[in-house]
Amino acid sequence: MEKRLFVKMYGEAARTAGELFGMNPVVILAQGAIESGWGESVLAVKYHNFFGIAGYGVANAYWHGGKTDLGNGGLLFRRYDTPEHSFMDFARLVSSAYPQVAAVSFYPEAYAQEIAYSRYISEANGDNRAAYCRTLRRIAVDIGLIASFK
Repeated sequence: MEKRLFVKMYGEAARTAGELFGMNPVVILAQGAIESGWGESVLAVKYHNFFGIAGYGVANAYWHGGKTDLGNGGLLFRRYDTPEHSFMDFARLVSSAYPQVAAVSFYPEAYAQEIAYSRYISEANGDNRAAYCRTLRRIAVDIGLIASFK
């Protein structure tokens, strides 16, 4: 999906989630862009999961417990009713489970560093944390240039 279209389609969801949970909507949107391939992943398109959140934990106001198996060795992912629920659940998760990450969300460089080296990023996937950090910073800058989140 083209970057401007992604921002247009999901910017309001990021803004709402950011306001409710005290986080910067730019980094929320940047994280969603990375995790969903700018909204084109199967998980995002079919199951409205823009953040690759695993299907574990207790149901809440945004995630009602639905799970899906993408056929990748039994790892289950959350299935959401709407994209907005995915954005809200992500911000809820970060603000509650990773408060040190949420606390620096208005400083995208610090946020990228904190989230990239937190438990949020799965070691099992063999993720390159330094590259993830650089990519998140770059996308946050791109999104900030595309849209105003005042």
